[in-house]
Amino acid sequence: MRFFNLKNPDITTGFRDAVIRGLSPDMGLFMPEQIPLMEPDFFRRLPNMGLPEIAIRVGEKYTDEDIPRTELERICEDAFDFPVLLSTIDQNKQALELFHGPTAAFKDFGARFMAGCFRYFSAHDNTRTVVLVATSGDTGGAIASSFLGVENVDVIILYPSGKVSLLQENQLTTLGRNITALEVSGSFDDCQAMVKSALTTLDTKGRIRLTSANSINIARLIPQMFYYYYAIGQAGDGKVLSVPSGNFGNITAAAMAWKSGLPIQHLVAATNINKVVPDYLSTGVYSPAASLQTIANAMDVGSPNNFERFRYVFGNDLKRMRGEVSGYWFDDDQIRHHIHDEYRRSGYILDPHGAVASMGLDSYLDEYHGAAGIFVETAHPGKFTDVVEPLTGVPVEMPDSLKASVQGEKHSVLLQAGYSHLRDYITDRYLSG
Repeated sequence: MRFFNLKNPDITTGFRDAVIRGLSPDMGLFMPEQIPLMEPDFFRRLPNMGLPEIAIRVGEKYTDEDIPRTELERICEDAFDFPVLLSTIDQNKQALELFHGPTAAFKDFGARFMAGCFRYFSAHDNTRTVVLVATSGDTGGAIASSFLGVENVDVIILYPSGKVSLLQENQLTTLGRNITALEVSGSFDDCQAMVKSALTTLDTKGRIRLTSANSINIARLIPQMFYYYYAIGQAGDGKVLSVPSGNFGNITAAAMAWKSGLPIQHLVAATNINKVVPDYLSTGVYSPAASLQTIANAMDVGSPNNFERFRYVFGNDLKRMRGEVSGYWFDDDQIRHHIHDEYRRSGYILDPHGAVASMGLDSYLDEYHGAAGIFVETAHPGKFTDVVEPLTGVPVEMPDSLKASVQGEKHSVLLQAGYSHLRDYITDRYLSG
């Protein structure tokens, strides 16, 4: 499999190089030259396949030239050693729970797969790799957990000060060792811009290799397809799929799975008030904007990195995209009301991001009677007890992984927004002397 630069399709590379580079020097994202169709036998067997087996069968289509099959099997079995659950809400609605991993968020899937790839690559390479990560919430904790202790790899996580939950902050600031948290006086968009500038402009003099673990990295995107195959295999064909969307990597992965032959009836892109994509679907005009802070903070993205990939899956054809994708957006008051109302109606406890996806699915089902669907629950409600518990009136049972995150001493480096500050930090730490 070859991967090409979306900004310059003449530039192609293999999986290993695309992963290690993360981003092209011109800030172009890597994308597979083709999304391979999965074989009919794969779909026949899908209902009886576990997630690691699905991951191996799909993953080898993209990694076969750079990761041996036996090594891919080890990576997938190690990465996906926790459950994916489908919870039935009512006869037309199911929740795909992706929060049963070590950091109680869907980012565990991509982060653990990517860390496995880096372990394999670094075993054959002596150059120190510095992984830069911008997080609006859950990405930082998942990357920190997945890369903790990986030899010859340092992880530097940039997060917006005061704009992530206390528990999310604890997950990325208390581990130490090869994990460093940079607390940025700005927004997630500032953090993301700083990372992209460092990746494309900083001269490291060959002393270190910079890469990213955000969803701009293809090794984060590919494994997010795996659980959609599993969900449809368990739930049956023809389901509508509603995905809470911020940086648009998760729904891009769903679209890639659909294009490979997975029988998804329709995609719903559900957002909070950072609604540039629903607006695009409505007006045909794409207008990135400054991000706005909400209680669904992991989706507070005003300029989604992966939307360029999302459009590519549909051939950059707005009419085709409108035929396959619906967009809905919701404000904080609607999110709060829905968390309260869904608990009263069904007893199911939503986190704010899952609430957005749940409302997106409800909106579609209200328009298209007789349809049935799955909404994606990306984070455990225990990560947002300050929002959820007052709305439901019941305490949220915390998984053990979150209980452990409450403990530990916070260590972060305060940094002003702007690329020059990140450049100086990296230069002082790795390139001086």
